[in-house]
Amino acid sequence: MTWASPLLRLLPETARGPRRDGIFALWLTVRVAQDLFGDSPPPERAHRRRVAALGHRLSSLMLPAPLRRALTGAMADLERADPTAVAQALSQLVAPAREGAGPDAGEVLAEAARSARLALRHG
Repeated sequence: MTWASPLLRLLPETARGPRRDGIFALWLTVRVAQDLFGDSPPPERAHRRRVAALGHRLSSLMLPAPLRRALTGAMADLERADPTAVAQALSQLVAPAREGAGPDAGEVLAEAARSARLALRHG
C-alpha cells in the first residue's frame, strides 16, 4: 500500500469543494514525495518534471488558504529532492491538512510523515 492510498478512499466520501480539492492536492503531493523514498528514486530530471506538473495542477485547485500556503512550502522541499526535507515537509502538512481537508486527511498525512521518517532511519 502506498502512503497516498488512504487519501484516495476519502475522496468519494467528501462533497465537492475546497475540502475535496484539498484531499486531492494532498494525494498528488504525497505520491510525488513517496517516490523519493522508493528502492529506486526517479532520475533527477524526471523528478523535476513531476514536481513542475504537480505545481501546475495544484495551482488550478480551489484550496483552503492554510493548506495552499503549506503546500507551497512543501513544493520547495520537493523541488530540492532531499528526502530529509521532504519528510519534514510531510510533517508540516499535518495541521493544515486537518484544518483544510479534515481530521482523517490529517491522520493520513501524519502516517505518511511517520513512514517517511522511518524510511530515512532504515534507508
